Parts: sequence; C-alpha cells; structure tokens
Amino acid sequence: MHGGSAPMQRCLTLTLAWHSRLLLRKKFASVRCHQSAAMSSLLINQPKYSWLKELGLSEDNLGVYNGSWGGSGEVVTSYCPANNEPIARVTQATLAEYEETVQKAREAWKVWADIPAPKRGEIVRQIGDALRKKIKVLGSLVSLEMGKIYVEGVGEVQEYVDVCDYAVGLSRMIGGPILPSERPGHALLEQWNPVGLVGIITAFNFPVAVYGWNNAIALTCGNVCLWKGAPTTPLTSVAVTKIVAEVLEQNNLPGAICSMTCGGADIGTAMAKDERVDLLSFTGSTHVGKLVAMMVQERFGRKLLELGGNNAIIVFEDADLNLVVPSAVFASVGTAGQRCTTTRRLMLHESVHDKVVERVAKAYKQVRIGDPWDPSTLYGPLHTIQAVEQYLAAIEQAKQQGGTVVCGGKVMDRPGNYVEPTIITGLPHDAPIVHTETFVPILYVLKFNTEEEAFAWNNEVKQGLSSSIFTKDLGRVFRWMGPKGSDCGIVNVNIPTSGAEIGGAFGGEKHTGGGRESGSDSWKQYMRRSTCTINYSKDLPLAQGIKFE
Repeated sequence: MHGGSAPMQRCLTLTLAWHSRLLLRKKFASVRCHQSAAMSSLLINQPKYSWLKELGLSEDNLGVYNGSWGGSGEVVTSYCPANNEPIARVTQATLAEYEETVQKAREAWKVWADIPAPKRGEIVRQIGDALRKKIKVLGSLVSLEMGKIYVEGVGEVQEYVDVCDYAVGLSRMIGGPILPSERPGHALLEQWNPVGLVGIITAFNFPVAVYGWNNAIALTCGNVCLWKGAPTTPLTSVAVTKIVAEVLEQNNLPGAICSMTCGGADIGTAMAKDERVDLLSFTGSTHVGKLVAMMVQERFGRKLLELGGNNAIIVFEDADLNLVVPSAVFASVGTAGQRCTTTRRLMLHESVHDKVVERVAKAYKQVRIGDPWDPSTLYGPLHTIQAVEQYLAAIEQAKQQGGTVVCGGKVMDRPGNYVEPTIITGLPHDAPIVHTETFVPILYVLKFNTEEEAFAWNNEVKQGLSSSIFTKDLGRVFRWMGPKGSDCGIVNVNIPTSGAEIGGAFGGEKHTGGGRESGSDSWKQYMRRSTCTINYSKDLPLAQGIKFE
C-alpha cells in the first residue's frame, strides 16, 4: 500500500501545482484583458505618476536614438510588476533602423576617437552630473518598471554616477608600460586603442547600472556604444538615453556616440552576428548567453559575458551569527531574489544549523512587503508573471526531491507578482533543484560537516559568480581565497554575496561567462593592445641574437 502511495502523492502534487498555475494564468490574463481594453488608464496619465514626465516620457515613446529619435517597429507596453497595470508604450526598432543606427554610430566614432582621453573623461563627468540631478526620479522609474524597492532603484543610478567618477580618473591613467628592449637603440612599448563600437545588451534586473558600468568605461576608452535594454524595461532605457543624449548635444557631439535600439531577440541576434560590433557585452541568463557567445565566436568577435550565479554563503561554527543573519536575509530576499549575486544556497555547519535556520526564518517573517516605491518597503514583487510560475515550479520540485518548506512557499493574494520569500531545508547538496539557478527568492539551506566538504559544495555548481564564508579563522580565510578555495569571481569573507562595490572587477567564472566589468583593470576588455617596437638607431639587430646576413 505504502509503495503505491508515493507516486500517487507526487501525481496529486503535480496536478495541484498545475491547477494553481492555471488559476494564476487566468488571474493575470483577466488583468491584461482589462488593461488592453482600457489603455486610457496608463499610469503616466494619472496625477500620482506625473513625475514620469520629468524624465521626458509620454504615453507613446520612441525606442530608437542615433542622434535623432525614431522607431517604427513593434509597439510594446511596459507594465508595473507591483500591480500589473500599464505604465506607457514604447515603439521598438526595426532591423532597418538598427542598420541605420550602426552606420551612424560608426561615423560618430571617427569624431569621438580623435578626442583626447581626458577630454572624453570630462564628457563622462558631465553625464554623471546629469544623472545626479535626476537620481530620485530615475530611481523611482526603476522601482515602478522593474519592481525593486525605491532605495535600490536610487542606489542603481548611484552606481552609474560612481562609475562615471571612476571613469573620469581612468581617463588620465589608462595606458601600457614601456618595457626594456634587449636590442640597443630600440624602444618596446604597449599601445592601447579603443575597439570601436561596443554593443551593450542588458537585463531587466539592473536596467540602469549595468549599462552605466559599460557605458562610462567604454566612452572613456574611446568607444561608441549601442544599447539594447531588456524588452520589459524599455522606459528606463529611453529615460537614461535622454539624459545622456542631452549632454552629448550640449557639447556639440554626435548623439550616435551613445545610441539605443529597443527591441527583442531580433535586435539582439543582429548585434551578435554583426561584424561591425567590435565588442558585445551581454548580461542575462546562461542559456541565452551561450547562444550569443556562439554567434559572436562564429565571426571571431569579442564578447564580455555576465551570466547566471548560484551563489553560496558558508557559515562555520566560529561565525559571528549577528553578522550572518542580516547578511543571509539581505542577500537572499533583496531585489526579491532577482540579483545575479543573490544567495541561493546557505550552507550551515551542523553545530549552528538549527539556530541559524530559526533566526533567519524569524527575520524573513519581519520583512516588510509592499509597494516598491514606498520608502518603508524592503521587499517588492517579481518582475513578471512567468517568474511567479517558475517560483511555484521550483518549490514543487524541491518538495519532490526531499525538501521541507520552513518559511514562505506561496503566491501572495494581492495585485501584482508577489510571492512569499521562501526557505527550504533538508535537500541534498547535489539535488537537481539546488544546482538550478531559479531567479526567485528561494533559499536552499544545506548542512555540512567539514571545511573541505563546504568548499567542494560551493564549487560543484556550473556557475562561478559570487561566494562568501563567515568565520574568524584566519587560516581558513586564506585557504578560501587560495587555489583550492572558492572558484568564483567574487570571493567574500564575513559579508553577503551581493552588493559589490564598483572599484573591483565584477564578474564570474565557468557558466557565469568569464567577463569582468566596472573597476580594477576591466577597462582592458574595451580596448585592443598593440606591442610596438621602435628602432631609433642606425643598426638592425634581430631579437634572440639571430644573424641573417
């Protein structure tokens, strides 16, 4: 009897999950039906959201910029994830408009490349200042359109501002070494030049900052940019481009230096296959990133990939739990689990496991959930209806694979794409769902025994973005940072996996893509290096002492 009940139970669970998703679809379908029937109720027309007009937005917005505004492709409506109401519309680029934009950007490069780097830095400084003036209103738009809380929306614009400041300093520092030549009367040096046109494809979760990291550094290095933002955050792309375009125009520079083409997979594919795009910076899922990488490699192009993460916090027996609990909560619940650096696996030493689970679960229940633009809210909605479905599917799979839901696990009964932040315990470290990056607020708690085990579990997933340990053991800290420690691009100690500073290089290994953006020497990805040998003598000695007479 018991042997037959498990499959039946599983079948029942799947049926219930299917029904809940069906109800979910019906709920949201009726919402969308109502919306399309009443497009006059666009949020931008409501007095409460009149601030959107301060960003130059209107009911209908053009989604192509190349020195002038245009767009005659598909019209997309942007929805607010907190209530699934339409905000405004954007007309995307056609492939013909993409072609025109690439040509204009290449022409603009001829002007931009001739401007000395420190003078380019001055333009970037002005872009940073222009963003500062609009930081609150732009942060509010990110909150409204993406769904992250207001302080994170403002913080994202602040990142762009900070990278502009960083890039201004860089504009007087980039360059290569003069190396000792083995030949008398010869100079050996490195010359760094811009690659040309940098294509930037960004994701919905950081619709301002990721473009900012790429844009500010690429401009300082002497490149022009072509941006395709996420199809679900087009208003943010338009608003940012308006701010940048105004600075270029005030300086009598071609607007096409910072071009934009809103669009879907057709524009993204065109950029990946286009030999005129000298570097393609892509931020998004590992699945799409792999397709993009193969298209770029096919033409021997240059790529910069920022893909998924399956990030772990490891808590040892000597950890300061007063640091662990807020770190785990911030890194797993922040942005509703939709950061590439979100903590998805919390590995706890068996001696502290139960205590930490109890404290983290208690903290989860105190997280203030609400409208993302309300300053007191700490947790907003998921970005799309599809993400809600992925959340439900992941919870069902976790249960089937032996997990126990300690906290959360349900879709919230309120407008918008809200789900409960969820903690699941009891899964094996190598359960398929634990090894799957699901872009939702689900935290898998794993129990470990030894340091060797914990480090191995950290490294056994496909991605290698961010990782963190909590310990007071100095030897362990250096083992963690060393060759047999974390294999990630971000290796932290006593801080969360998320919330990176701009001064370091950001990116990860393995299926995360290997790219680096923002600080340190990430600027090198946006330039090409030439090794130059100059003979200023009257002789012609050959290297390695070769005689050819």
